[in-house]
Amino acid sequence: MAYFKVEYFSEALHRRTTFDVLIPNDLREPSEYGDRPMKTLFLLHGYTGNAENWVPAGLPEKYNFAIVMPSAENSFYLNGLSTGHAFQDLVGVELVEYVRKTFGLAKRPEDTGIAGLSMGGFGALHTGLAYPETFGMIGALSSALIVHGIAHMKPEDENPVANYAYYHECFGDLETVEERDVNPEVLAKKLKEAGGPMPKIYMACGTEDGLLEPNRQMHRFLEAEGIEHEYHEGPGVHDMVFWHEYIAKVIPWMFG
Repeated sequence: MAYFKVEYFSEALHRRTTFDVLIPNDLREPSEYGDRPMKTLFLLHGYTGNAENWVPAGLPEKYNFAIVMPSAENSFYLNGLSTGHAFQDLVGVELVEYVRKTFGLAKRPEDTGIAGLSMGGFGALHTGLAYPETFGMIGALSSALIVHGIAHMKPEDENPVANYAYYHECFGDLETVEERDVNPEVLAKKLKEAGGPMPKIYMACGTEDGLLEPNRQMHRFLEAEGIEHEYHEGPGVHDMVFWHEYIAKVIPWMFG
């Protein structure tokens, strides 16, 4: 197993940044998937997190896929208003191009998945739907689908997570946030109406998770629009126990 930490100058962020890459290129045991081209998973962290591998050991070797792990701060993987906060461009465009040129990975959507937890679950849905020509599969776990919750927030408002200024920086005008492309529902509907390729979608959330209802709402939206997807609930809270259990289900769904 090769593990790289790559440092480069990011045009999207106007500064140097890093990302991690894991490549199972020294298999000691034969894999039934070892003879096919290597797949790629872009793995997204949650709020307050950073680049890390939370895929259980053995799965990259078994299913023959590399893992690309960006650090996107608390950006929700969106292009913020400030210069140097273009995290959507970072993950969806710049990083993909870098990985293709440097490692020869992620060249086709059928070989490329994106998955995340919490804020990263939102990021996986949003990025995958924004770039269906790049990502053929989306795994969204306990997704922080907060768009409806922050809509119409005022400068004097705040919640236990963050204040108005933070949400405004990430999402832009909060009066129109539900109607713009920062909302994954808007992206999904546009993609459906355009008749373009729709990434495969897998969603899961714990039944004791505070984000359960927004995930159910997204599930209902996709059902109402006739957009094919898998949606699962199971016992669990907003923690790594649940995410380890369900990423182990997402991987064979993506690459099996």
